Amino acid sequence: MKKTLAACLIALPFACLAADTEWTPQVNVQNADFVSGKKAVEAGNWQAAVEAFTRAAKSDPRNADIHNYLGYSYRQMERLDEAFRHYHEALRLEPFHRGANEYIGWAYLKTNQLAKAEEHLARLEKICGKSCVEFEKLGKGIADYKAKNKS
Repeated sequence: MKKTLAACLIALPFACLAADTEWTPQVNVQNADFVSGKKAVEAGNWQAAVEAFTRAAKSDPRNADIHNYLGYSYRQMERLDEAFRHYHEALRLEPFHRGANEYIGWAYLKTNQLAKAEEHLARLEKICGKSCVEFEKLGKGIADYKAKNKS
């Protein structure tokens, strides 16, 4: 029991870093397709982003960041089935991924699934608290959604 607890305490800081969308692991920076995809996202060129991240996913299929960016790019293109598929894969690989939890919440709002968006907001609160950027952005989006959709 003590060994398991010690192992968890040692791994905890690394798990927190892995979920941080502000931090890009070295493996992503070294992947030319990942870098190209991020540039395409920054330029709003969603098709180029999808193409680059799809290539990146072929070389690194277990990378949650790549799947998160694929989901984001597909969501921007209004291709929500593909967006959800990649968000779910990112969260399967890394359940505490801040970006994937935020972005899937936005996708749920787009499909009028408020309760699902709120589930991901609650997950973000557990992951990083109420003051992390992802929680704040999705929380504001949910509040705006509720205000817009009052009956």
